[in-house]
Amino acid sequence: MSDRREMAAAVVGLAAAGGLALSTGGQTWLTATVARPEPLPPVTEQLTGSALAPLVPAGGLVLLAAAVALVAVRGGGRVLVGLLAAVAGGVLGWSGLRTVGTDGGAAAAGVVGSGTPAGTVTAEVSAGWPLLALLAGLLAVAAGLLTVLRGRSWPGMGRRYERTAAAPAAPRPRTDEDRALDAWRALDRGEDPTEGTTEPR
Repeated sequence: MSDRREMAAAVVGLAAAGGLALSTGGQTWLTATVARPEPLPPVTEQLTGSALAPLVPAGGLVLLAAAVALVAVRGGGRVLVGLLAAVAGGVLGWSGLRTVGTDGGAAAAGVVGSGTPAGTVTAEVSAGWPLLALLAGLLAVAAGLLTVLRGRSWPGMGRRYERTAAAPAAPRPRTDEDRALDAWRALDRGEDPTEGTTEPR
């Protein structure tokens, strides 16, 4: 695989992982039902990934920023971006895995069960979204490690994107029209345009 293709794969991987994290963070991960003393009916609340795992959308934003930075920086800067992306991907994957592996009732009680007696909160976890967050984390870790290992050799932005100083324009020769304009300007200032003029034609 060429350097450009490796770089494109890393950028696309980070962008895809970041977008997937933001998308899954806005979905319902858990449906909690809080039982209340009779005759009050139970209360059902849907919790999104952002509520259960705030690091998921935060990690998504970091990965999107890393995808942009990967194109803008060079050399050692790419290594730092790759390390940051790998760490963000690990945190993202851990957040998704933790939600699947922990007790849903306990997780729901920590968010909506403040002040609720123990044993009154039941929860149903939608495992698909946390698993997608885990997948996004693994993809980000892979793209980040690829950047750390190979990023120094990848090409930078083309020179057409770099700002270059413009060369000063050569002065053009004065014409009769220029002299006439100078004379009118002198008259406007109340000066005599014929005084001290020895400029040859």
